[in-house]
Amino acid sequence: MNYIDLDGTLVQTTTGQDKVLAFLYTNLMGRILLKLLVDRRVSVLSGRLLDSPASALLIRPFIKRNGICMKDYENKHYKSFNDFFTRKIQPEKRPICDDPSVLISPCDCKACVYPISRKTTFSVKNTEYTLRSLLRSPRLAKRFENGYAYILRLAVDDYHRYIYAASGRKSKTYHIDGTFHTVNPIANDCLPIYKENTREYTVIHSPVFGDVVQMEVGALMVGKISNTDSAPEAVRGREKGYFEYGGSTIILLTESGTAPRVDLLQNTLNGYETRILQGQELGQAAPQT
Repeated sequence: MNYIDLDGTLVQTTTGQDKVLAFLYTNLMGRILLKLLVDRRVSVLSGRLLDSPASALLIRPFIKRNGICMKDYENKHYKSFNDFFTRKIQPEKRPICDDPSVLISPCDCKACVYPISRKTTFSVKNTEYTLRSLLRSPRLAKRFENGYAYILRLAVDDYHRYIYAASGRKSKTYHIDGTFHTVNPIANDCLPIYKENTREYTVIHSPVFGDVVQMEVGALMVGKISNTDSAPEAVRGREKGYFEYGGSTIILLTESGTAPRVDLLQNTLNGYETRILQGQELGQAAPQT
C-alpha cells in the first residue's frame, strides 16, 4: 500500500500481509479459508496459542521480518508472543506534543481524514460508511455533522498500545459485537469492513475540542481490544489500552471546531495515507474567543 512517510517521502510497498490478504479476498480457495478464519472459535483458539509459552519462539523471526528496533522498547523477557506484541515503548521515543490545542494521534498509524457530510457518510478506501451504522446511534452521529473522521490504521509491526487523543470527561465505554474482519484496505474490494468488526468507543467531552469519539476496532482473527483505563476523566497522552495480535484501527470523530493538519488532508485527497506516530499532531482546535 502507498503512503507518505514521516519525512514526506512517498513509499510504495507490498508487504507479506498484503499478499496474504490478496489471496484470501481474490482467490476462491482463499475466500473459503477466510470463512473459517473469521469464526470466533478460531479467534479464541488463536489467542490461546499466542498466549502460550511456546509462542515465544515466534518473536525473533517476527522482529527480523518486520525490522523492529527493540532498543526503543522496555528491556524484558517476553513470556509469549502476545506479551511481546503488547510491549511498552520507552516514553522518550513517543513524545507528546505539548500544545494543548493540538489533537494528537493516539497511536502509531497510517492515517487518513475525511469530512463528515450532512448525510453523515464518509469514505474509507472507496467504500461508503455511515456514522449511524458505525456508532449505532443516530443521535450521536448527528452531533458530528460537518466534523471530521480520522481513520488510523495500525499494521502488525506498529506499536499497539494507544493513548487518549484529548482530555475531558468520559462517557461509558460502548461495546459493539461483530465478526472479526481485516482492516487492510484490500478487503474493500469485496466486503465492507468496520460494520462487521467488534469495536469499542467512548465519547470524550473536551473543553478544547468539543466532543470527541475515540473508537477502537478489532481485526481479523485475534484483534482483541483491551481498554484498561477506567478513570472517569480522559487525560491527553495517558494510556487508554492496547490491541493484542492482529492489525487494528482507531477512529476519531471530531466536531466542526477542529481542523485536520493540512498535509494529512491533502494526502488523503490525493489517495495516500500519512505515516504518523503516537503523540504527533492530527489536527488543531479553532482559537477560543
